[in-house]
Amino acid sequence: GEKILSIYNDPASDFEIERKADNSPLTIADRKAHEAIVAILNETPFPILSEEGKHLGYETRREWDTLWIVDPLDGTKEFIKRNGEFTVNIALVQNSVPVFGVIYLPLKEVHDHLIVVASRSHLSPETESYIADLKKKHGSVELISSGSSIKICLVAEGKADVYPRFAPTMEWDTAAGHAIARAAGMEVYQAGKEEPLRYNKEDLLNPWFVVEPKREH
Repeated sequence: GEKILSIYNDPASDFEIERKADNSPLTIADRKAHEAIVAILNETPFPILSEEGKHLGYETRREWDTLWIVDPLDGTKEFIKRNGEFTVNIALVQNSVPVFGVIYLPLKEVHDHLIVVASRSHLSPETESYIADLKKKHGSVELISSGSSIKICLVAEGKADVYPRFAPTMEWDTAAGHAIARAAGMEVYQAGKEEPLRYNKEDLLNPWFVVEPKREH
C-alpha cells in the first residue's frame, strides 16, 4: 500500500501508463507492489502466482498443492482515474480452495447501505439482465457501482446482499476476496451452478460468478 500511494500521491507522476496484452493499464505502482509482496512471500515455502509475475505452465502449477495468488494492484483503471477504488489482493490457496485472504484498501472508506453491488467498469448486458430479474423478485433493488475487489468485501461485510459478475476476471482478481467471503459465511458460486470457483486451474480465467450467502443444501 505504501509503494502504491507513493506513486498515486506524487504530483509529478504520470503513472508511466503502458499497455499489457489485454490492453489494461500497467503502472509503476503495479510493479513496485509486486516486488514488495514477492520479497516477503518468498520467505514462505509456497510458490507465488501473481498477475504481474511470470505465469508458469500448468504442467508445473498442477504440482502445487499450496500456493499464493496475488494481485498487487487490483483496479488499475480505478487507479488511473484517481477515484481511490483499488486494492491489494493476497490469497493462500490449498488444493484449489482459497483458505486465507487479505484485501487491503490503501485509500478510501467504502460506501454504506448497499444491496446489489456491481462493477463500475464492466457492467455487462448479462449483469444488467440479472439485476432486472432481481428487481422483479424483490420489488426494490438499490444498485451501487464500485471498482475492484471492494465488491466482494461489501458482500462479506453484509453491506451488500449479492455481487454478480458476468464479465471476465482472472484468478488473482478473486482469490483473496473468495477466502474472505468464505470466512464470513458467503460463497463465490460459478454462475448458474452450485459449484464455487476453483483455483490454480490450467486456464487462469474465471467463469462468470455470483457472490452471495452460502446456499443451504
